[in-house]
Amino acid sequence: MADVPENAPEHCPGTSSEEAGKSASCQGCPNQQLCASGATKAPDPAIEEIGEKLSVVKHKILVLSGKGGVGKSTFSAHLAHALASDSTKEVALLDVDICGPSIPRIMGLEGEQVHQSGSGWSPVYVDDNLAVMSIGFLLSSPDDAVIWRGPKKNGMIKQFLRDVDWGQLDYLVVDTPPGTSDEHLSIVQYLSSTNVDGAVIITTPQEVSLQDVRKEIRFCQKVKLPIIGVVENMSGFVCPKCKNTSHIFPPSSGGAEKMCADLNLPLLGKVPLDPRIGRSCDEGKSFLQEVPDSPAAEVYRRIVQSIQDYCSNAT
Repeated sequence: MADVPENAPEHCPGTSSEEAGKSASCQGCPNQQLCASGATKAPDPAIEEIGEKLSVVKHKILVLSGKGGVGKSTFSAHLAHALASDSTKEVALLDVDICGPSIPRIMGLEGEQVHQSGSGWSPVYVDDNLAVMSIGFLLSSPDDAVIWRGPKKNGMIKQFLRDVDWGQLDYLVVDTPPGTSDEHLSIVQYLSSTNVDGAVIITTPQEVSLQDVRKEIRFCQKVKLPIIGVVENMSGFVCPKCKNTSHIFPPSSGGAEKMCADLNLPLLGKVPLDPRIGRSCDEGKSFLQEVPDSPAAEVYRRIVQSIQDYCSNAT
C-alpha cells in the first residue's frame, strides 16, 4: 500500500485507514500516536507540489497492463519515439518499473547517469526533444536488483514526478510495471491533480493475458482513470517470404477485439510479431526509424495518431 510507512508493523492498516493508530497491529508502532490523531489522513502535500510542477506538461499518458511480458516498455518507448519524431514537440518518457527498469536499454541509454542541478534531477536525453528518467540510471550496474518494499517505491515515484526538471512538455509517457499494486496506486494518486489524459492498455491475444488485462481495466475504472484504448501486441506473425499470417498466440476467446467489444472500449490497433522489434530494443534503436516500411511500423503509426487525436480532443 502506498500509505504504509516504511517502519510500520507487518499488518499496518495504512495511515489513511479509519483503523489507523487504533487496531491491534498498531501497538508498539512509532507512528501510532500520529496516526491516531488523524493528522495522517490529510492529503499528501506532494500531490499539490507535483500538480504545480507538471502544470506545464500538456498531455500525460500512462501505459498499463495487468500482465507482464506483453510489451508495455516496448510500446512506451516507441510511442515516445513516434511523438518526438515531430521536432516541434517536447516529449519525456518516465519509467516507474522500479524493480525491472528496461527503458534505459530499449532507449540506448545504458550506462548513462542522472545529474543534479539547482532545479532538480536532470533527465537523460535521447534527442534534443526526448528526455528519459528511470531508476536504471541510479544503479551502479544493470544487473543490480532493487529489493524494496512499497513505501520506498512510493518515495522514488514521488521524487521522479516532483524533483525531476522536466521543463515544458507536450507529452509525458509513463511506463508502468505489470499489476495493480503499489506503483500504480502511487502514480495515479500523485497525478490526481494534473488532469491525466488517460491510459493505454497493452495485451496479447491469448486468454491468459486478457484475464489479467481485464483486472487492469477494472482498476482504471475504480480509480477513475480514463482509458484511451487497447493495443494488442504480438497479434499474428506475417512471414516475410510467403506473406502468410500465423497466429503464434491464438486468440482462443476472441482476443482484444472481442474484449473491447464486450467492455465498450476502443481497440487502437493490433501490432504483428516482428523479430526486428525485439532486435531494435536490444540494440537501443527505434524500430520505427530502422524499419519504417514494415507492417508493424504502419500499425504503430496509426495507433500513435489515434492517441494524438484523443489527446487533442480531450484538450
